[in-house]
Amino acid sequence: METTTAPPTTRLPAGVYLLGFSLFAMGTAEFLLAGVLPAVAEDLDVSLSSAGMLITAFALGVVVGGPPLAVLSLRWPRRTALVATQAVFAAAIAAGLLGNYPVLLATRVVSGVAYAGFFAVASVTAISLVTPDRNARASGVVVSGLSVAMVAGGPAGTLLGHFTDWRGGFWAVVALTVLGIAGCVAGLPRQSRASARPGVARELVTMRRPRLWGLYAVTILTTGAYMITFNYLAAVLTGVTGIPEVWVPAVLALFGVGAFAGLSVGGRTSDRRPHATLLTGTLGVAVLSLLMVPAAGSAWTVVPAVLLLGVAAFLLNPAIYGRVFAVAADAPTLAGATTVSAFQLGISLTPVIAAVPLAMGMELTTVSLVGAGMAVLAVPFVLLDGRRGAPA
Repeated sequence: METTTAPPTTRLPAGVYLLGFSLFAMGTAEFLLAGVLPAVAEDLDVSLSSAGMLITAFALGVVVGGPPLAVLSLRWPRRTALVATQAVFAAAIAAGLLGNYPVLLATRVVSGVAYAGFFAVASVTAISLVTPDRNARASGVVVSGLSVAMVAGGPAGTLLGHFTDWRGGFWAVVALTVLGIAGCVAGLPRQSRASARPGVARELVTMRRPRLWGLYAVTILTTGAYMITFNYLAAVLTGVTGIPEVWVPAVLALFGVGAFAGLSVGGRTSDRRPHATLLTGTLGVAVLSLLMVPAAGSAWTVVPAVLLLGVAAFLLNPAIYGRVFAVAADAPTLAGATTVSAFQLGISLTPVIAAVPLAMGMELTTVSLVGAGMAVLAVPFVLLDGRRGAPA
């Protein structure tokens, strides 16, 4: 007999890890493009700024398209929704590789929508496979797929693109996504819908809860806070710290090591003490962002600071998902999709925000001060959510 709840063991079901792998495969497409952007511009005979619009197109698909797709898929069995979004994603990536620039631009939007839809349904599916006391831990495993994509998938795809052409890494993404589809079909239960007529209206009513939007504010601010430092880290390491360029990937990988540690710790503490975990991660990002300014002057100080920033940053993710699914327990799909959009919005805003001090001629390390300020702005929202307490 099929079930949607795992037995009470300390080990998470294999399906949770399958979802994390699928998110790794799809998320790699987001972080891969930046590494091959000059090659894309040259091959398609467009300017570098036009090629950069391909990154914006993907982000636009995630931010705008994810929540509506989540609503449209409410009437589908979750496994069907997961397979369908992965199939659309793989098809869109493949079609873009076979077309010209306008085709690639359009398919990047489509793949962003499919990616956001998968992310949202995968998060809901993961918590349906475990007992409520392990919701944040399961969400952390799924999100860890994205952190692997950031620190390993993107660089590996870029390297593959250098040995083949820029399309090589994306064809690998298509292959891994197809493998993820096979894994979901084989490893996830054929879950039926929660009811014959899922409540779209109920999902929309849930989105009116102020506490939920406070959590989205925390998501946008904290994500932007650590990503603004991460996005300019390579430039800081070479231009300020003076680290040889060959060592930069190793330092960036340390951020990923910290991210794994943060996800592991946050996944375990967020189920028991979500607000303490949120506050610790937010304050950690604020303090470490401040410390990055003086630490950037020496490799001996900047390297541990990068590692600890990764820990604090990804300590937050399981706690955010745990709180969102607690507040929206009766209608999690649209709330989860909007969380994905909030994460992406936080990432997408960082170049715009960082451009302000840099255009004024300020030091490159100023972006970390901006990140610290964004983290501080998130603290009142965390405290407000904790003061109201967990919903019944």
